[in-house]
Amino acid sequence: MAKIKIYNLEGESSGEMELSDAIFALPKNDELLQQVLVALLSNSRQVLAHAKTRAERAGSGIKPWKQKGTGRARVGSVRSPLWRKGGIIFGPTKDRNFKKKINQKMKSKALALALSGKLSEKEMIVMENFSIVEKKTKKMAEVLKNLKIKGSSLLVFSNKENEMKRFSQNLAKVKNASAGQLNVLNILNNKNIIFSRESVKELEERFKK
Repeated sequence: MAKIKIYNLEGESSGEMELSDAIFALPKNDELLQQVLVALLSNSRQVLAHAKTRAERAGSGIKPWKQKGTGRARVGSVRSPLWRKGGIIFGPTKDRNFKKKINQKMKSKALALALSGKLSEKEMIVMENFSIVEKKTKKMAEVLKNLKIKGSSLLVFSNKENEMKRFSQNLAKVKNASAGQLNVLNILNNKNIIFSRESVKELEERFKK
């Protein structure tokens, strides 16, 4: 089984922990990882741009002038796309759908691949716990400073440690997530991933289900 060092709040090694090979020791599969990442990004995309068609534009439905005899070009409505303030032809609409289907097996496999990559690149750390004595953001910052890591970090909490999330929310380049909410997107968006011993166990239980 894969093994990893465990650190205490002072940043000192306090032992080792065995990790499940089914989650943390998978060979590379960049194609699957990329496919799941693209799907997650697409599913989180918001459709904001919307151009009004002639049917949505405000304006009278009366013909501006008679069809013949005026010498001007014929026109049927002031909402014509050819007119200023008329409808837009082929513009972006809010009806666009960027959703991509992805099955649960692919999601789980991609998550395990991302975690395996973090472990092999030595960008994964396991703490004994996140139980700081003084419930302050400053103390959580000191814990991360003791680990001597560079770049953005994702803290992964177990359900029992959810209260501790509050003390990392205002730290620069630090995000947090629950073990049950962890996905490929929030792993790859951060350089380092920091677990507690409990959150690793919770994640392994999640994969067993």
